[in-house]
Amino acid sequence: MTGYEGVLFDFSGTLFRLEPDPQWFAGLAAADGRPLDDAAQRELLHRMTVPVGLPVPMEGEALRTWHARDLSTADHRGAYLHVLEHSGVADEADRERLYGEFSNPLNWTIYPDTADVLRAVRDAGLRVGVLSNIGYDIRPAFEREGIDGLVDEFVLSFEAGHAKPDLEVFRIAAEALALVPERVLMVGDSHEADGASRAIGCGFAQVDPLPVDRRPSGLLDAVRQAGVI
Repeated sequence: MTGYEGVLFDFSGTLFRLEPDPQWFAGLAAADGRPLDDAAQRELLHRMTVPVGLPVPMEGEALRTWHARDLSTADHRGAYLHVLEHSGVADEADRERLYGEFSNPLNWTIYPDTADVLRAVRDAGLRVGVLSNIGYDIRPAFEREGIDGLVDEFVLSFEAGHAKPDLEVFRIAAEALALVPERVLMVGDSHEADGASRAIGCGFAQVDPLPVDRRPSGLLDAVRQAGVI
């Protein structure tokens, strides 16, 4: 027995992954007029989803907005429009359109084992939370898949006012589950962001944020290895 009574799951790269539709990039051109090729599109996706670090050079107000991006919807929008502008998307209307696609929770793809894992954790008698650094509401993604009822609490950074790796957000999430941190396992793809939970006593299990079709059972394997199911 592990002693865990609850599990907190990260969202991006853990339960769901943003896998853009190629049509989003149709007709996009860089500042020199050349179309954004596949490599540029992959790099753009990486920059729009990287959990830590600076994806493009920033200073002044842009840097402030980036660090606050998961604490308000306005800063989230401003930060990622800046990323798009400095990642080769030259047209302002294209940047606005792309941000709309990236920030639509219904555009996220669920990992193959997500529903089974959430159900297994619940069936084992543990409480389930989703703890995400995000600037918009992701609940519709769970509702679309019919799994919102498997989540006891959503703790979203823009609602909580704190973002990982700030230890306060882990305390808030554990409290939302009515548990002490030592009884909570944090599951996520970032050693730096999600793994910070260990500093207040949580357990930590890491998954690899691979493309959905390349990770059929990574979440299930990680949770099993942690001993909670």
